[in-house]
Order: sequence, then structure tokens, then C-alpha cells
Amino acid sequence: MNQADLEVLISEKEIQAKVGELAETITRDYAGQDLLVVGILKGAFIFMADLVRHIRLPVTVDFMDMSSYGSSTRSSGEVRILKDLEKPIEGKHVLIVEDIVDTGLTLNYIAELLRNRSPKSVRICALLDKPSRRKVDIVPDYCGFTIPDHFVVGYGLDYNDQYRNFRDICIVPAEA
Repeated sequence: MNQADLEVLISEKEIQAKVGELAETITRDYAGQDLLVVGILKGAFIFMADLVRHIRLPVTVDFMDMSSYGSSTRSSGEVRILKDLEKPIEGKHVLIVEDIVDTGLTLNYIAELLRNRSPKSVRICALLDKPSRRKVDIVPDYCGFTIPDHFVVGYGLDYNDQYRNFRDICIVPAEA
């Protein structure tokens, strides 16, 4: 599958403009505060890197790696922790950065796990939101784009650990 063969859903230019807008809002909302940004691997790493470079606050970063897909295009519903945070988050403002909110099962699990560690606050920033597939009641505090029920790749999002390097977000045809 080549990027040229896929339909572009969101262009690189649109993504970069939205990342800047999100960073401005986050900077304003956390003015005068330190912020711990927690990226959910692997999908959020490109989005998070661009986002934190635009946030004008003292920022520290950490990562978690969870799995709920395996090699399928549908969430299995089972969440496994593959990598946890390296330091305690007690008393800190935490911003979870996720590539896409689909069923919401993984993100809900992560948010509850982190809330139980006594941070000052936990908010969620997602590049993409796909509410038509939601199985739990969770809404990102900061959202880039709401998308229809398509499987998408690019800008960190993958299919079978490939296509993350595409600069645009593209729709994977159903027959792929």
C-alpha cells in the first residue's frame, strides 16, 4: 500500500494547523503550571512531538504503551500494559496524548489508571475522535478532528505497524 494509492482524509497542512491550535489552547489552559505530557505509544508519538514543540510552558514527557488491537483493524476490547510510566505522577497536571479515540476502551482504562495515582488533574488530548464506534462514555478534553468510521493510517497511525510515516491521514480501503 502506497500513500499515493490512498484517499487523503486529512492533509498534512490541516494537521499542522490543528496541532498549533491545540497547543495554543493547552498553553492558555495550563498557564503558570508545569505539565506532564503522557504519550500513548506507538500511535501518538508524531502528534505528541509536534504538539509539545508548540506548547509554551514547562513540559516534561513520559510514555505508556498499551495494546488492544493486535494485528486486527478492530479493537479486541482487552487492554494490556506493555510500558508504564517511569516516575510517579502524584500532584502533577497530566495530559494524556492519544492518536485516536475509537471504542474508548483503552483510553478509559488509561485515564482511570492514572487518576488512581493521585495527580492534580488528568485531561486528554486526541488528534482524532471516532465517536460512532464508542463503547464507553469518554470524550477528549482537546480534540483535533472528529472523523467518520474509517480505518485510517498516517501521521503515527498504523495498520500492522506500517504506514505511520505517511504525512497525511489516509483512509484504508475496506478490502485491504
